[in-house]
Amino acid sequence: MTQPQHNPWTTQQPLPPGPQPVPGPPPGLPDLSPRGPSAPQHGVPAPAEDQRLPKFAIPAADTLWWVGVHGGAGESTMAQLLPGTRAAGHRWPIPPPPVPTPVVLVARTHGSGLRAAQRAAIEWASGVVQGVAVLGLVLIADAPGRLPRVLDDFADIVGGGVPRVWDIPWIEEWRRGEDPTPDNTPDEVFEVLESIYALRASNPADYPAPY
Repeated sequence: MTQPQHNPWTTQQPLPPGPQPVPGPPPGLPDLSPRGPSAPQHGVPAPAEDQRLPKFAIPAADTLWWVGVHGGAGESTMAQLLPGTRAAGHRWPIPPPPVPTPVVLVARTHGSGLRAAQRAAIEWASGVVQGVAVLGLVLIADAPGRLPRVLDDFADIVGGGVPRVWDIPWIEEWRRGEDPTPDNTPDEVFEVLESIYALRASNPADYPAPY
């Protein structure tokens, strides 16, 4: 009989003797396995030079970077929410080899935001961006309510080009210019942060948990 897994987010207790469980997500956390490509792919053509994000050098791959793929994407907000991470200023952060730096793309769910996310995903998939490991894409709602069908379908297409996609709902307090805090941040956002933290926490360059 398979023994239950322990929850690393509560108490760290060894598994009892006996058969080991089938690998899977810890209880209470989403499945973190990639849904899309987790590395660049052969044969993907790179976007034209004027369609690519700029690059800048960083001294080491010592933290996670949020790469907003267009102006107003929300990368600074995400960096505020997860201490120890940084906003890349709509650029690829390139460390010296050999260790790549983990990045999460950030975009709004309007048409231009999704097209910018698609271009960034294609740029990464083509292999022209060396030194980054794309963990996934955060899509932040650009308006309250459900996405129109055409944008929802397009978001699914864009999401198929990256390892994972996380959705952030519309938050009226953020629109009014309030800084994100535990009081004005919905639980869905913390679920996204915990998922990303769990991915990043496996790297030796660790950082504090959100709030």
